Amino acid sequence: MSMEKVEFSSDGYRLAGDLHLPEPGTGRGAVVLTGPFSGVRDQVTGYYAERFAQRGYVALAFDHRNWGDSEGEPRQHEDASAKVSDLRNAVSFLAARPEVDSDKIALCGVCLGGIYSVQLAAFDPRVKAVALIAAAYNNPELIRDRFGAENFAALMAQFAQIAQRQSETGEIEYWPAVNPEGMPAGNPGPEPFDYYGTERGARPGWENRCTALSVLQELTLDVDSFLPLVSAPLLIVHGTGDQAIPVADAQAAFEAAPEPKELFLLDTGNHIELYDDDRYVLPAIDWTVSFFDRSM
Repeated sequence: MSMEKVEFSSDGYRLAGDLHLPEPGTGRGAVVLTGPFSGVRDQVTGYYAERFAQRGYVALAFDHRNWGDSEGEPRQHEDASAKVSDLRNAVSFLAARPEVDSDKIALCGVCLGGIYSVQLAAFDPRVKAVALIAAAYNNPELIRDRFGAENFAALMAQFAQIAQRQSETGEIEYWPAVNPEGMPAGNPGPEPFDYYGTERGARPGWENRCTALSVLQELTLDVDSFLPLVSAPLLIVHGTGDQAIPVADAQAAFEAAPEPKELFLLDTGNHIELYDDDRYVLPAIDWTVSFFDRSM
């Protein structure tokens, strides 16, 4: 197994990636990975990509535009539609590689990356299988109800004020990406801090900041409109102890998705155990590889 530093273009931006290559003769297919909010390729997606390559898959982990080593401004800005475009161009990059069978390209989305994977797969028939691991299943109505209507409205008003100030001053406003004390943050609370705010997830390419309007993007994402349009085989892997994204969300998404589909539940204690804890990551990878092998 080896790893090659690569670059590819997405809408004129240079994106940096790591292409994890299996031992010669073991190739089964290829997988593009996209991961959690604020994440860079040296964190969750790289961890998964290495393990996919160990099982015979060419695996691409890359930094989306505005993040890590990739180009794009403003820095640390979550651009939802751009992330889908980046994934589309990542599939194009993989399909042109000599090591890759272009008829055997899958997507794997972890956490927020699950939404972007669904949004691409709904309209790109080059994607032959999709795996959603500890994925988010946002829709604005669900998020509003969980925040409470008044709190949600107050947040939207705050984002509108930020947008107005930025328009008038030209200065981008930033929040912490993780904050153990709560808001303001892209991922508030102690659990995301336990990964990103400690040696566990600390990497040179990651900064504990995001544009404030990244959080608006995060909270207004919609997966429900796209799930019924995914024609590729779909696998949902989720932890039963996930409190950040309750298992009921994954089960509801599974019910809404068309066949063929599979649901694989793991007895986790929280959300981030499926980021880097091999007690759960390795079974998730094994099941996903088996699913991809049967689906492509």
